[in-house]
Amino acid sequence: MSAPIPVRGPRDNREDDPVSERRPVELRPAGIAGFAYELGLREIPRDEIERRYRYPQSGWLNFRHGRLHYVNECEAASPSHTVVLLHGFSASVHTWDGVSALLRQSCRFIRLDLPPFGLTGALPSVEGRAQRVDLEVLREALDTVLDALALERVTVVGNSLGGLLAWDLAVRRPTVVERLVLVDAAGFPMHLPAAIKLLDNPVARWLSPRLQPAAAIRAAVRDCYGDASRVTTATYRRYTDLTFAAGTRAAIVSMVPGLDLSAIDTRPLSALQVPTLVLWGAKDRWIPPSHGRQFAKAIPGARLVMFETLGHIPMEEDPASVAQALLAFLNEPTLP
Repeated sequence: MSAPIPVRGPRDNREDDPVSERRPVELRPAGIAGFAYELGLREIPRDEIERRYRYPQSGWLNFRHGRLHYVNECEAASPSHTVVLLHGFSASVHTWDGVSALLRQSCRFIRLDLPPFGLTGALPSVEGRAQRVDLEVLREALDTVLDALALERVTVVGNSLGGLLAWDLAVRRPTVVERLVLVDAAGFPMHLPAAIKLLDNPVARWLSPRLQPAAAIRAAVRDCYGDASRVTTATYRRYTDLTFAAGTRAAIVSMVPGLDLSAIDTRPLSALQVPTLVLWGAKDRWIPPSHGRQFAKAIPGARLVMFETLGHIPMEEDPASVAQALLAFLNEPTLP
């Protein structure tokens, strides 16, 4: 078992955001560097990415010749719940900033950067090349954090790909999952979003690690919001920076062929015996709202909340609404 490696001391209560977002952020670097950035011609060194986007409560665990980044935060002397937050494809722990800021005075939050995304990034192999990330690797990453932090009973909340891992954890390790929250979760057969499906094209697969317009990344972020006007400059810059982190694009390209959602067995959902809340953005263009209804129907006793104006990442677009629904669910009594 890997021992947690803390990076800095406990977060000051006045610092609600990661290091990078406590100062004005520009959409791109200035001058010639900005031109190269817009075309995706330059990778950003990992140490630079960590310096910009780590948290005071960031920690790392050794994992498959690389490191897993996680955030362990709590401002309560006796937290009422321990909540594990899992992000989606091409996202990062930062997508939960708003929800965490609203609820960490009562809950302990564990956020994990799934490989090859966020500050975890690409996992090097023994030969120095990025390992291919598939569902088994993602399961192993999640289990590594749970076991290293000795998390025996948790509420697990997952969005998109992280939602798939959340309900999969409830199936694999039912004694660990006390409550389950699925936020626009993956699992049922679907067409991959165009921004991901494009990487099935051999030309796009070759080009992406070498040349990828920042405008395309920003377009994908806009597509994940119900109201694109809510996307901030800092959010655009963060998604682009993390995509351009050294090794990440090549790792994403190698990962996409394994994203066959038609091969996932959802039949075990009907056997789950865990309080479940399904949250969905009615304007989700990546995973249709009908999948939210499917989850609510498949999992015994699950309840569905539909956010009429939100998109694929409602916890980022409107953290207050998601936090309110999550807190109400956490405060509901459970059967002994």
